[in-house]
Amino acid sequence: QVQLMESGGGLVQPGGSLRLSCTVSGSISSPNYMGWYQRAPGRERELVARIHSNGVIDYRDSVKGRFTISRDNTKNTVYLQMNSLKPEDTAVYYCNVRPLTIIGSYWGQGTQVTVSS
Repeated sequence: QVQLMESGGGLVQPGGSLRLSCTVSGSISSPNYMGWYQRAPGRERELVARIHSNGVIDYRDSVKGRFTISRDNTKNTVYLQMNSLKPEDTAVYYCNVRPLTIIGSYWGQGTQVTVSS
């Protein structure tokens, strides 16, 4: 059974940094995407960044230059380094793993990120 365990959320002041981690237990087939989504208050869940198992990365425009996604395949872990955080980054962040050989994907439980002074 595949499970995703997220960590690293919290409260940070504007301009600060946080690093989210998501470790996957269980077997995930390749190729696959590992990524992060956010659900801000009153909004739908939206893609923040994703990284393919071949290393190709996609970012949402609003986080380009501020967020960096990476993955360590030896640890089955995906990271999201978030710098220069803004109040509008406040959201619940969800880890997602999508194997391209199956229909559907796996989700973490979500971790709250609050950017406020």
